[in-house]
Amino acid sequence: MENRRRGRTASALALAAVMGFFVSSAATASAVGAPSTSGIPESTVSTSGSELLTARAKARVQEMTVAEQAATVVMGHVAGTDPSALRSYMESGLGGFILMGANIPATEAELQALTAALTVDPGLPPLIAVDQEGGFVSRLHGDGFPASLSLKGLPVAETSAAFTARGSLVARAGITVNFGTVADYTDDPGSFIHGRALGTDPAAAAERVAAATVAQEQFVASTLKHFPGHGAAPGDSHHAIPSTTMGIEEWRATAAVPFAAGIDAGASLLMYGHLAYAAVDPLPASLSPRWHEIARDELGFTGVAVTDDLGMLLSSGDPAYADPVTNAVAAIAAGNDLVLMIAGSDAQTAGSMVAGIAAAAEAGTLPPERLEEAATRVVALRMQTAAATARWSICDDCEPVG
Repeated sequence: MENRRRGRTASALALAAVMGFFVSSAATASAVGAPSTSGIPESTVSTSGSELLTARAKARVQEMTVAEQAATVVMGHVAGTDPSALRSYMESGLGGFILMGANIPATEAELQALTAALTVDPGLPPLIAVDQEGGFVSRLHGDGFPASLSLKGLPVAETSAAFTARGSLVARAGITVNFGTVADYTDDPGSFIHGRALGTDPAAAAERVAAATVAQEQFVASTLKHFPGHGAAPGDSHHAIPSTTMGIEEWRATAAVPFAAGIDAGASLLMYGHLAYAAVDPLPASLSPRWHEIARDELGFTGVAVTDDLGMLLSSGDPAYADPVTNAVAAIAAGNDLVLMIAGSDAQTAGSMVAGIAAAAEAGTLPPERLEEAATRVVALRMQTAAATARWSICDDCEPVG
């Protein structure tokens, strides 16, 4: 055991050095305390480090075939807790895997073995994700930390503490991405998102979203969801495509505020919801080029844009979204960098999506440069999370804070 620990530590140090993952002292200081509500937290990656990471990712992507680029922009899912079966699934080169409840074994040690098995190429581990919001949406055992239902009524420091502990728990399991920060807000107790939102008004939600982001980015790549905001669009996107007539100016003053705060706080990913702001674009935001432009150009988001589960589009019953491969190609073309498929997914689904994306790029119906851009962002995040995991794995006995 001691020799294995020394070997893992040495490998972790080497990987961290190779990746060039630079953390500023200012960002570290802000991460361990409650985030300031009077300014924008420092980025956790220095400008020079970010540029170097992007250059390395771009070089890696340019060495890939079109099929390999297509695979890296797909995050797949199949049920089961057999590490060998899940490893076999990942041998196709998928860029990520999302763990759902049916993937979580009884013990943390078993979960660590399972997440380790998902890495086929140690030089470029996949993104391993989970929905660990706490409270109503929890996949992992041992998360008894406060969640949104209570945090929205507590001081912001309580959100920092809870998500520091939650981020630690997620990282200890070998998971590198948490789809755990709900940036939607609503004051309607009847809304399906009310119990998962961190606030009931823009300012309160923004403070807590920023706090949750800074806290988690110490450990994992955190995600803001469900852009551009479920609170204004009544209905549950698991069963339909909610719609609102809210215009862009009202959106900027309301629903946008928590997302802007989370982006400024350094969130690594932005998840696009299957909901429509009809006055801005009648398409669901997940398939809308306009909403991707807004996030990039107006809010300054530079990270990985990811769809919510594309299986939800199928579940909406709208015949326009009945084909998961067509949805995947449209999502990448719209500006997403990573497509996620859970509901209705089986062992063949991700492969079909990869083949469809590659075929579209080769035919020119999906601009090849758009696929390369998406793959570069995903590979950069894979490199970044690999380096962060290397630093984390040096500590065998780390415990959650709080």
